[in-house]
Amino acid sequence: MASDDLETPLGVTETRKRRSIPIGLPVTVLLALCLLGFLGWAAFVKDPLGGEPMAVVALPDGTAKPDAAAKPDEAAKQSEAGAPEKNAAGEAHGEGAGAGDGHTVTIIDGSTGKRQDVRIPSDGSPAGLAQPAGENADHAAAGTPAHGEKPAPAKAGESPSNLLEASRHGMLPRIGLDGARPSVAYAEPTPAGTGAKIAIVVAGLGVSPTTTAAALKELPPAVTLAFLPYGDDLARLVGQARAEKHEVLLQVPMEPFDYPDDDPGPQTLLTSLAGDQNVDRMQWAMGRFQGYVGIMNFMGGRFTSTETAVAPMLREVAKRGLLYVDDGASPRSLAGQIAGANNLPFAKGTVVLDEVPSNAEMDRAFERLETTARESGSAVGIARALPLSIERIAAWAQAAEGRGFVVVPITAVAVKAKPT
Repeated sequence: MASDDLETPLGVTETRKRRSIPIGLPVTVLLALCLLGFLGWAAFVKDPLGGEPMAVVALPDGTAKPDAAAKPDEAAKQSEAGAPEKNAAGEAHGEGAGAGDGHTVTIIDGSTGKRQDVRIPSDGSPAGLAQPAGENADHAAAGTPAHGEKPAPAKAGESPSNLLEASRHGMLPRIGLDGARPSVAYAEPTPAGTGAKIAIVVAGLGVSPTTTAAALKELPPAVTLAFLPYGDDLARLVGQARAEKHEVLLQVPMEPFDYPDDDPGPQTLLTSLAGDQNVDRMQWAMGRFQGYVGIMNFMGGRFTSTETAVAPMLREVAKRGLLYVDDGASPRSLAGQIAGANNLPFAKGTVVLDEVPSNAEMDRAFERLETTARESGSAVGIARALPLSIERIAAWAQAAEGRGFVVVPITAVAVKAKPT
């Protein structure tokens, strides 16, 4: 008997052991191969944007010339039609997109990763306007006449092209290359007379067609009309106002003390926003129509009393050759001081004529206005676009000359405020 048989317990048969391959070994080898393949691809293939989504956009031929130049008024209408939608908080949706004059596309070079922003206007030209060739191209781009020619005077209701510049919000006012300012170019002559000057501003126009039509029909030309940026037919209404020799102001919505319970409307300038954000919002309002001599606050008690908020806004107004009118409702407003520091023409409301809209209270308000004008040589009355206010102002203005006063447009009393 073999020794193995002696050592094997009775009744137990020997089983053959199976050889097994470790499972972890092939998995490790596979992962190593994948890693080596990825490292090799990254080292030898130049594709820094691998996996990043890209869009292929067909761009128009930049050498093609459009048949006709787009007019500033048409660009303004396009900007109104393409104004961004707002939510309940007044934020604009799609603020990065152009308003009515095209859009911006970011092109990514797949080999180098270089990004380039390209403006694609609605008509295919670089700025939505026809670009003339030759030596007059620079003058046309700047909106100024070539060969030293003098710019043609603006017709009633029209805006000189050299005082406008295209933006994503539409056509905005600017100082011309010849130094011409919108506050001067759009101003109306001061009526003759030696009496104390009184300027009347009727604010809040453009929203109600009925009230706006009544103001245009009943108020004398010397009364200044201030339009909100929210109307549906602003370009036509402002054009009609200017054709009837009214000076025009643009009212910009600004944050009151009780905001948001009292909300001026979309695109309101807020103390919580950065200066460039508020400037962008004001430019949205500026692009709604053209031909205004200046900016006037709509509400804004908190905004105009916060220096860090109001200063960038007023610098932008000064840079564009406009004047600024403070309605005088907030005694804490810093607008006058900051306007002086920026050499900005400035006027401030002396009396709110319809703070209490009744015949008796408005009579007393007119008396205070006349007293201030006699003592100071000039005064500014502010009123809302109410039927009673329009009726009373029209009647008062008709009799003002007989009492020794001259009703003048707002530019006649606006002065370059001195720093205090």
